[in-house]
Amino acid sequence: MMININNRQGHQLAVQVQGLKDAPVIMFSNSLGTDHGMWQAQVLALAEHYQIVTYDTRGHGASSVIAISTLQNLAEDVIDILDALKIEKAHFCGISMGGITALELAIQYSERLHSITVANSAAKIWTAEGWNARADSVEQQGVAELVKTTHTRWFSAYFDYAHDVLAQKTIQSLALTPAQGYAHACRALADADVRDQLQQIQIPTLIIAGQYDPVTTIQDAEFMHQFIPTSQLEILAASHLSNIEQPQVFNQALSKFIQKI
Repeated sequence: MMININNRQGHQLAVQVQGLKDAPVIMFSNSLGTDHGMWQAQVLALAEHYQIVTYDTRGHGASSVIAISTLQNLAEDVIDILDALKIEKAHFCGISMGGITALELAIQYSERLHSITVANSAAKIWTAEGWNARADSVEQQGVAELVKTTHTRWFSAYFDYAHDVLAQKTIQSLALTPAQGYAHACRALADADVRDQLQQIQIPTLIIAGQYDPVTTIQDAEFMHQFIPTSQLEILAASHLSNIEQPQVFNQALSKFIQKI
């Protein structure tokens, strides 16, 4: 079921609800330049036992492009979706941009979460200068140049992304992401830094890292693991989109973690 939900700023977010109606809820949050479709393998594996909520992050997919966006806004959108769906608490799993959103949620709104899973992310992703330069570039030239090289960042040399249907669909979702939506997300990430607040996180936290990830590294994952007292770390033989490159292992790690809570 697809629903449009208005956030607290009055903008539309595209939300999908699947799986068992009265079961525990797992909510998934996409990476920069993708949409809810990137979670297809997880939805298929988990919908038998859980209620699954996916959504297109603001400025991505079918959600509205919203001019000023911060990490706090990204977290507030999640709470607005939970409120609209009358969901009191959920397990939240985010990858990359969705992963740092998970950290912000655990810091600011822990009472709304059973757990967080932070996949291929960091407490501070890349540099403010890098993000702002990329935002400027995308605003001027669009996302076409990024699409040409994105497979080198998202997938490892060990993965046949060219013959993987979901990988191809996900690359296509980058091509379809509104340039302005992508740029606003870049600027949100430029200012996003929760390194000093990690010790405040007290809910169960699963950190998933990709062994070959050049974007958010194993070192980034180990840093989070060191400072989040309730965390555990899993390293997968994958690059940045580990949920697509290693879906079975990713699903096993997530299921095992959630079942223990």
